[in-house]
Amino acid sequence: MPEPEPRSIEHIAQAILFLRGQKVLLDADLAALYGVPTRALVQAVKRNPERFPADFMFQMTSAEFAAWRSQSVTSKRGRGGRRYLPYAFTEHGALMAASVLHSPRAVEVSVFVVRAFVQLREMLTGHRELAARLDELEVRLEQKLARHDRSISQLIDTLRQLTSPPEPPKKRPIGFVTDE
Repeated sequence: MPEPEPRSIEHIAQAILFLRGQKVLLDADLAALYGVPTRALVQAVKRNPERFPADFMFQMTSAEFAAWRSQSVTSKRGRGGRRYLPYAFTEHGALMAASVLHSPRAVEVSVFVVRAFVQLREMLTGHRELAARLDELEVRLEQKLARHDRSISQLIDTLRQLTSPPEPPKKRPIGFVTDE
């Protein structure tokens, strides 16, 4: 069976999920990229537990899996689908998985995986910078609007004073007035 070509960086980036505040690839997606069955990937990982600390790989919880399953189209349990909770690999875990598989394809594709994670990181950094600049612009705009509001209020007060009729001058009473 001929090996499929490595997928594009964009395609790999689309497979990256956010779980527990981390960017991860699920075991089935990573195995497909590396051209091995998912069970072979999981077996290689289980044979080398010292290479996969918690910040490299973790197994999804039932709640995470249920939420993920509801958002994606997967087969139901008992009909040929997953029989265990999937493993999620961080960028470092995906690289380590390539090293324990001892496959030339895994080494080749791991470069694409790293580039996809880097591209995603750069996009997020760009979004954060844009958000910070928008916040700064919003503050400056609010300050300007506050100054304009004060100026407009002063202008309206001045116009009211100019348009209101002047008070009639006080006339002196006629006759003899005593100050008491």
